[in-house]
Amino acid sequence: MPFPLPPFDLELLRSFAAVLDNGGFTRAAERLGRTQSTVSLQIRKLETALGQRVFERRSGSAGRIVPTPAGEALLAHARPILQLAEQARTALLAPDIEGRLRLGTPEDFATWHLPDILARFARAHPRIDLEVTCDFSVNLLAGFGRGLFDLILFKRDPQPAFGGGTGIWSEPLVWAASSRFQPLDDQAALPLVLAPAPDIYRKRALAALDIAGRNWRVVLTSPSLAGQHAAVRAGLGVSVLPRGMIPPDLTVLDRLSNRLPALADAEIVLYAAPGQPSPAAERLASHIVQSLEALRA
Repeated sequence: MPFPLPPFDLELLRSFAAVLDNGGFTRAAERLGRTQSTVSLQIRKLETALGQRVFERRSGSAGRIVPTPAGEALLAHARPILQLAEQARTALLAPDIEGRLRLGTPEDFATWHLPDILARFARAHPRIDLEVTCDFSVNLLAGFGRGLFDLILFKRDPQPAFGGGTGIWSEPLVWAASSRFQPLDDQAALPLVLAPAPDIYRKRALAALDIAGRNWRVVLTSPSLAGQHAAVRAGLGVSVLPRGMIPPDLTVLDRLSNRLPALADAEIVLYAAPGQPSPAAERLASHIVQSLEALRA
């Protein structure tokens, strides 16, 4: 008797990974461009074929969906399967895609997460002329409105749903300093190294300090990420950075010992023009999403 084939339909695995990546069925459906009922049906089909559950709701975490032990085991295999399928599709479609493609992105995200992702895309699509511009999110959104970009990545405050974009990356924002930094007295002004306005992390840091009643002073403002890191490294002050973008020679400050306010998570959103995107833009958007999902694995 032949053995039954494993239930590794790519669409089922893609929905399974999307539910975990987006923290639930509603946002997974938004990401995939499907209805919530369709995603729920796909997960039930996957669980029926496996004969076991892949998700559970954890008590005490606002009903947060987490993988079961079987789900964790499946996820470890699903990521490489989906990535390999994406690579195969890219290799087959590459000869048919060409043209100019303009991407806008915040500098810090481009510096830390995009170099390898964009390099792989460029190698797979040599007939696409990729142009990348780094700027503040407000400027990227304004430029997109003027038709300067085909796709943009931008920072925003976390939201449960947003019709104008798809959240593709989220991580905690933290206070960072060099090892030379010494905790300050409550009455002393906290020295800050920040990007200039309208940077969203600058706005968030100053607002949080004001609400907490903590004195502050900006000792250095630089639009350059390298310039900010150099100033913090020299011990001029502290800065606000996503946890995953902390250089190895800087450290995350303990909020309690330094009496610093909590900060909302950093969130990166992918935005494409409404309607039918160009084949090149659609391919890059899919490549970025798939690549970032693999990084989270």
